[in-house]
Amino acid sequence: MPPESLAQRVVAALIAAEQTLATAESLTGGLIGASLTAVPGASKAYLGGLITYATELKASLGGVAAEVLGVHGAVSSQVAEEMAAGVRRLTGADWGIAVTGVAGPDPQDGHLPGEVWLGLAGPDGGCAASRIDLAGSRDQIRAGTVTAALAGLLARLEAASTNG
Repeated sequence: MPPESLAQRVVAALIAAEQTLATAESLTGGLIGASLTAVPGASKAYLGGLITYATELKASLGGVAAEVLGVHGAVSSQVAEEMAAGVRRLTGADWGIAVTGVAGPDPQDGHLPGEVWLGLAGPDGGCAASRIDLAGSRDQIRAGTVTAALAGLLARLEAASTNG
């Protein structure tokens, strides 16, 4: 039997914890949500998500303050955090994951392809962002972003279940 996919492990951990997830995606264009919904039974844990590819939609749909976008730009830790908190708040999910960055092939607003910010908002109300730098083609950067986002959430879920 093939090993479980990362998405399967995330869905199983969310179900075991009786928690839910929502996503806010920019550069991945819905790939995180697609990965999760490919898992049978995902509807027990995955509520849905936003695709806020255009910067203005990060504000109007994603709950990112226009001032934050104006000061920090769409590719920033602040925007990733606000997107994660915004989708969590909007959907009522326990967890919110957000991704924003540059898939390439061209730089965007001074940011090189492969610069990605992951936001994660949790049930304790805390929110954090982390930067990853990926190399490769546009498709490789987008796939790497999905893997990093799901792995980050899984690590938090596993730590929470261990700490009880």
